[in-house]
Amino acid sequence: MKSIFDFTAKQMSDAFEEIGERPFRAKQVYEWLYTKDVHDFDEMTNLSKDLRAKLKATFASHYLDIVEKQVSKDGTTKYLLRLEDGGLIETVLMIHPYGKSLCVTSQLGCNMGCKFCASGLLKKQRNLTSGEMVNQVMTVSHDLKERISHVVIMGTGEPFDNYDNVMNFIYTINEPKGLAIGARHISVSTCGLIPGINKFANEGLQVNLAISLHAPNDEIRSRLMPINNTYNMDDLRVAISNYIDKTNRRVTLEYILLKGINDEVTHARMLAHYLRGLNVYVNLIPYNTVIENGLEKASDRKIQAFKDELIRLHINCTLRKEHGGDIDGACGQLRAKREGRMTDNEN
Repeated sequence: MKSIFDFTAKQMSDAFEEIGERPFRAKQVYEWLYTKDVHDFDEMTNLSKDLRAKLKATFASHYLDIVEKQVSKDGTTKYLLRLEDGGLIETVLMIHPYGKSLCVTSQLGCNMGCKFCASGLLKKQRNLTSGEMVNQVMTVSHDLKERISHVVIMGTGEPFDNYDNVMNFIYTINEPKGLAIGARHISVSTCGLIPGINKFANEGLQVNLAISLHAPNDEIRSRLMPINNTYNMDDLRVAISNYIDKTNRRVTLEYILLKGINDEVTHARMLAHYLRGLNVYVNLIPYNTVIENGLEKASDRKIQAFKDELIRLHINCTLRKEHGGDIDGACGQLRAKREGRMTDNEN
């Protein structure tokens, strides 16, 4: 049964026409779902009993089951959620001064194989539907009884490996008469799928693009990220440059600092050389350790020296505040532990 959360406002109107209902009924349901936080068709009191019965027989509307919830001392909350088919996914709520941000998962498992990431411990089983992504937002918002203000598609999976569903998700949560999450409050993170970057450049959206770079050269990046063997850093730089030219938008580059691998001042200089002339900024990320991967967080001293060198070389950069260090904060940790792929002493 198709989820009611799979539809944008326009798609829902079309779907209602297909079942013999007038489009304004779709608008009423859309308002119940996204403005009033009501997902039970029986509680949609301005609909007839016959229509409610028809909707229950046609569309699924329940929120996802919360299997486990971990709350960090900094307020970061990791949710382990169960899908309709029994699959487990994670989504992470982060508290910022500017609002509540949700990190959304786009695939059940991941095939990208990044060495530092717990998500890759469990291989991709399937893509999530747009409704399953929307439902992550709805489930957490309902649990909080508060509005989610920002969404980052940076959870388990590669968003551009599930391009159409991810775009449908973005259009749904951005709908002004629905959740109305502004385009500039939505970010998509890719490990560097160049065809997806090129396609995304033509969408005409103000959504933010982040690219997981994590290395200053091909040798290190190929060791950390197998995708670099398909789309190397020179080709990726061209794609980034073309994206900036088409959209006139700045790109975020994610860079996890790993002890003894990519954390030297010389690496910062190589990175600055690679980025010179691009409208980007670098988001430096302290590593959330995953024991199984054998990688460690760079020291605070090395992190600060790396940041200082980028600033000295006129590269815009920020150091991401650590979130969820006292819980299973890294992507895929909680799910992998639940399914027996991790030890109990990650952090």
